[in-house]
Amino acid sequence: MGSVDANHVGFIGLGAMGLPMAGHLATKLPAETHVYVFDVVQTLLDQICKQHPEKVTACSSAREVAERSQIIFTMLPEGRHSKAVYLDGPDSICASDVSNKLLVDCSTIDAATSLEVKDHIKEKYPSASFYDAPVSGGVVGAQKGTIAFFFGCREDDENLPRLMRLLEMMGKQIIPCGGPSLGLAAKLSNNYLSGIIAIAASEAYDMGMRSGLDPRTLYKVFSAGTAQNTISDRFCPVPGVYPEAPSSRGYTNGFKVQLMKKDFGLAMELAKQAGSRNVLGAAGLETYQKASEDERCRDLDNRVVFRYLGGNEDWQKDS
Repeated sequence: MGSVDANHVGFIGLGAMGLPMAGHLATKLPAETHVYVFDVVQTLLDQICKQHPEKVTACSSAREVAERSQIIFTMLPEGRHSKAVYLDGPDSICASDVSNKLLVDCSTIDAATSLEVKDHIKEKYPSASFYDAPVSGGVVGAQKGTIAFFFGCREDDENLPRLMRLLEMMGKQIIPCGGPSLGLAAKLSNNYLSGIIAIAASEAYDMGMRSGLDPRTLYKVFSAGTAQNTISDRFCPVPGVYPEAPSSRGYTNGFKVQLMKKDFGLAMELAKQAGSRNVLGAAGLETYQKASEDERCRDLDNRVVFRYLGGNEDWQKDS
């Protein structure tokens, strides 16, 4: 791993995505490599330490993780959390001397906050390197190690090879996107499209089913025709069509509708800043806003918009 000591790796943020990601590092890194972790939820720290007692050490703060690690990954819910973990107070990452360290934020946040963190680190610790590297693939992808990283760096970045080896332990595809905050721009563009497709797929299934079609037939039609898409194929919004889809497990263990609302809102901000004319954006954002406030949908996978739109989840009984 070159000049970076890969025997000390840190991971901060052990939520639905971060916990399995850190777990892959603990499982796949060499025996001599140790992983230092922190989360505000003690039970998550206890869980990963119990799973990997020889490889993982729980820390009392983000600062302690930074002090004990040379490469630090963060996976946090929102921009305010990233800013707090990196910049705010005596327990933050930057309260420690992070000179020569590599810092990779896998959170999906607004570009302005990410650039603020990067600029602060660059000014205070010029030899440190900060990257945005948001991910796609959902909780199932994080668990299986098949997520994609949209990496905010150039392909000729000197740190890319050593970071790639670590990222490949957690995911399947690592795509350098060109420079700071461009990983986030890629992720928000992706989630905008994913969110629109989830609504469109839900509407299309509902329309076809109300017309008398079996959703399994529609699944085959969409897969064979020009409407083919990953949402329909692997995250089908209709329960019971694709067994591994969150919808088939009560819309659990997926990308929560509130998070899609958050990312969709960030994407709309990005569109405004970039001067993009997103004609479907307002309707999409309103749909996720209302679905996230609906007690039948809140805290469930975002493809629960099928339920929000009035789709028939009991089609198997009816058929």
